[in-house]
Amino acid sequence: MGRLMMLFADRLQPNTAVAEQVLGWPGDPGTNADSVPLRLAGALHGLKLDGLALTDVYPPKKADDDDALWDAIEHAFQAHSDRILDWLTRSPQTNEVRRSAAVLAALAEVARRYPDQNVDLFELGASGGLNLLADRYQLALPELTLGPADATVILTPEWTGPWPHANLPNITTRRGVDLAPLNPSSDADRSRFLAYLWPDQPERQRLTEAALAEARKTPVALDAGDAAHWLEQALMGPATSGVSVIFHTVAWQYFPDATKARATAALANVQKPTVQIGMEADKNSPGAAITLTEWPSGDTKTLGRADFHGRWINWY
Repeated sequence: MGRLMMLFADRLQPNTAVAEQVLGWPGDPGTNADSVPLRLAGALHGLKLDGLALTDVYPPKKADDDDALWDAIEHAFQAHSDRILDWLTRSPQTNEVRRSAAVLAALAEVARRYPDQNVDLFELGASGGLNLLADRYQLALPELTLGPADATVILTPEWTGPWPHANLPNITTRRGVDLAPLNPSSDADRSRFLAYLWPDQPERQRLTEAALAEARKTPVALDAGDAAHWLEQALMGPATSGVSVIFHTVAWQYFPDATKARATAALANVQKPTVQIGMEADKNSPGAAITLTEWPSGDTKTLGRADFHGRWINWY
């Protein structure tokens, strides 16, 4: 994929409708805004996954040289222009299942702080809701296993620091919101789930396909809408004897400032025990901060740091 991005930089010319759209992008094409390179790469990989183009130049096969790869790309631009242009209009859907390792560890901390209490689980920026099923996956560490023994999604991040708490809470409700949620049961959406997992990363694809199978067995409620407005409504729901847990992984950082402020205000006004779990970029490195905030007090604890794709976790 790095090779392909360099070819775009060197050779892309406004000689097709796709190239004109990319080079004349009306907004900010950067990685912290519209992520146009990611949109384009996903659109092309989606063609390969559906067997429509690029099958002879993408892994497991490989183009003999840059000219052969670029010829295939330009042919795809022309033969599948409408589909690529449609994909470019939509934000990337990166439902990274390996982030559930951080979610599982944080949920175990919720169980430690709120023993024997049920959890209503809500996700902001849920994409297709695969990480709402985190407790159906297994976090397999050398001296600790969280999750069911018969799980088909096994997460094995490189782990440093102490082990997390050994128990998970009982989750009674699962709901999520996204501007354009995906349906795990839809064949059309399956391509979008897998298209942003690059063709030379078969392990990520295997985990996601296993998570999609789990999602088809355990559907979750997904709504299309603004995260802040949705959260206000969700927190106004009937009071329960349990704890509301709102989480987001590499999503909050992309929300507009107004959305963040409105969502934070909604959390600050809750009348029942509520926990916010975040795995988001901050001013530190490496990776993302894993945080736990208890509302309405707003007390925040940094639980650790994680690779943005869940490959490693440094637990505090």
